[in-house]
Amino acid sequence: MLFKKLISKKLKISIVGLGYVGLPLALLFGRKFCTYGIDKSSNKIKNLKKFNDQNNQFKKKNFINSKYINFTSSYEFIKKSDVIIVCLPTPINKQKKPDLSIIKKATLEIAKNLKNNSIIIYESTVYPGVVEDICKPIIEKVSGYKWKKNFYLGYSPERVNPNDKLHTIEKIDKIVSADSPLILNFIYQLYKKIIKRKVIKVSSIKVAETAKVIENTQRDINIALINELSIICQKLNISTQEVIDAASTKWNFMKFYPGLVGGHCIGVDPYYLKEKSIDLGYFPKVISCGRELNDSMVKFLYNIIKKKIVKKNIKKILFVGITFKEDCNDIRNSKNIELIKNFINSKFSIDIFDPVIKNYKIGNVKVKTQKNQLLNKYSCIVLLVPHKVIVKNSKFLFSKVSKDGYFFDVKSKFVKNKNRFNKINYWSL
Repeated sequence: MLFKKLISKKLKISIVGLGYVGLPLALLFGRKFCTYGIDKSSNKIKNLKKFNDQNNQFKKKNFINSKYINFTSSYEFIKKSDVIIVCLPTPINKQKKPDLSIIKKATLEIAKNLKNNSIIIYESTVYPGVVEDICKPIIEKVSGYKWKKNFYLGYSPERVNPNDKLHTIEKIDKIVSADSPLILNFIYQLYKKIIKRKVIKVSSIKVAETAKVIENTQRDINIALINELSIICQKLNISTQEVIDAASTKWNFMKFYPGLVGGHCIGVDPYYLKEKSIDLGYFPKVISCGRELNDSMVKFLYNIIKKKIVKKNIKKILFVGITFKEDCNDIRNSKNIELIKNFINSKFSIDIFDPVIKNYKIGNVKVKTQKNQLLNKYSCIVLLVPHKVIVKNSKFLFSKVSKDGYFFDVKSKFVKNKNRFNKINYWSL
C-alpha cells in the first residue's frame, strides 16, 4: 500500500523539528509529496509561513518551490501521515550525559496521533539502541499498536553541516536502515526521491546509529590530537600551523587544525557513544581523553591570553565572533561563549562583536553587530570566529588594535600573513 502511494506521489510525510536538519528535509520532500513541517515553536511556524528562515539558510524562492508543504505546530497532522521523520536535537546535560528528553516527548506525541501502518524514521543523533530500546516501547505503550505489525521503524543519520552550501542534504551520500528488509527497501526508495547521490543500505538500525556517532567522534579525536600538538608547540615556541603544513607534505597525513570544539555534533556525539559503552561495561579510554582535552582548551586559552595581557595591565578586550563555527548564527554549545564568560567573571571590561548574530547578550554584555558600535582602539582583540564578512574587512579589524597591543588569532586565520602585524603582538594557536 505504501509503495503504491510512493509511486503515485500520494504519500503524506510529517517532519518533526524544523531546525538545521528538519527544515531543508521538509523543503525537499515538499517539492514532491504532501509534507507537514511540525515544530513546537509557534513563532518559528509563523515566520516560516511568511518564507522567513531564522537560520538564514533559505530564501523565499526555496519555500515557493516546495509547493506541497504545510507548516504547523500541531501534532494532529501525524494522524494523516504515512511517514514521520524525527529531526530533533539530542543535547547533553550539565553532567555531560545524553539528554533524550526532547526526543522522548516528541515520540510520545507522535504515538498519541499515530495511524495504523505508519513508518517512523529517526534522523536525530542517538547512541546505539535508542530507537528500538527506548522509542519503540514508548510508541507501543501509548499508541496500543504492535511493532512490525501496526508501525515500523527506521533510522537515517543526518549529516547536515550548517551553512555549508556545497554539502547540502541532496548532494551527500545518505545512510538508511530499518527494522525489516521490506521497510528498508521502502525507506531506500523514499530517500532516492530527493537524494542525488548514493543512498546506502545498512543491515540494522544499530549499525546506522553507531555510524552516526563515530563520524563526529573520529573528528573530535583527531582535533584533540592537534590541540595537544598546539600546546606542545606553544611550549617549544614554534608555529603549530608551520608544523602541520610541513607534516602535510607526507601523502597520507590528514590535516586537522587546533581550536575550540563546540556545536551540536562534534562536541556532543562522543558523549553518546561513551554513555552506551559504559552501559555495556567498557570504559572508552581514547574517546574520553579526546573529549577531556578538547573541553580543557577553553581553560588553556583563557590562561594564555590572561597571562599575556595582565603583564601589560590591559583591562579592555574585544572578542570577535561567538558562534560555534564560521558563517553560521548557531550558538549551541559554543565554547567561544564559555571562554568569554570566563573573562567577564574575572572582571575584565569586555566588548563583543559578531555581525551574524542578532539581539544576543553574554551576561550583561550585548553583542555588537555593527562596526560603528566599536571603540576606536583596543589594546587586545581576540578573533575567535573568522566569519567571511570579518575576513573580508580584516583591514578594519587590524586598524582597531592599538600600537603594541595584542591580536589573538585563535583559528590561525592570518598566521601566513603575520608580517602585517609588525606594530602589534600577534599570537595564534
